[in-house]
Amino acid sequence: MAHGQYFETSHVSPRQLDVLWANGWRHFGTYFYRYWINLTDEGVRHVLPLRVRLSDFTLSESQRRIRRRNRDLRVVIQPTVIDTATLLLFERHKQRFTHNVPDSIYSFLSPEPASVPCRNEEVAVYDGERLVAKSFLDLGKQSSSSVYGIFDPDYARRSLGIFTMLLEIAYSQARGDKFYYPGYAYHEPSHYDYKKRFVALEWFDWQGTWHPLPNGHRG
Repeated sequence: MAHGQYFETSHVSPRQLDVLWANGWRHFGTYFYRYWINLTDEGVRHVLPLRVRLSDFTLSESQRRIRRRNRDLRVVIQPTVIDTATLLLFERHKQRFTHNVPDSIYSFLSPEPASVPCRNEEVAVYDGERLVAKSFLDLGKQSSSSVYGIFDPDYARRSLGIFTMLLEIAYSQARGDKFYYPGYAYHEPSHYDYKKRFVALEWFDWQGTWHPLPNGHRG
């Protein structure tokens, strides 16, 4: 159970997205939310919004290895389409979870994901003709935000979740964006800690200020 704020809307402009993300907001579909305390099965967790300052970003050695490991895969970036292959991949992705199992891909995306409530593009990764990973990236005026990512459990050793994030960062840099928002983590250790392993990370203090995250490039 989370304590915070929310609103619903079917359209947000790119400039408005930049402002929302800079103030700790995120969204699933047309539902926008921000919360700073979450009551989990493990206890109270303090929410840590994160972003990468793209002008200062560099790859860590482990991230370079992930890029090299996946050089044989084909990448397509295009407006988001939820087709049969994507739905099947989502069902395979769900098998990784033992609790808080996501119900539907439409828990995260609207029925018109490429344009509602904002411009969204997919990073699709193929092994030959087989779709093995896909992530969904919102595009603002000067920033981008990762909504969700899915991958085939058979390819777990390839770290495709990190790989698609690295592709999103590279795409955002090519667009000339200032910031990339990977989503929430917690101040406390959690399964979201992989989001803390990027160079040039900043965190939001819920008082309007972003701060450098110490040791933001472990691993």
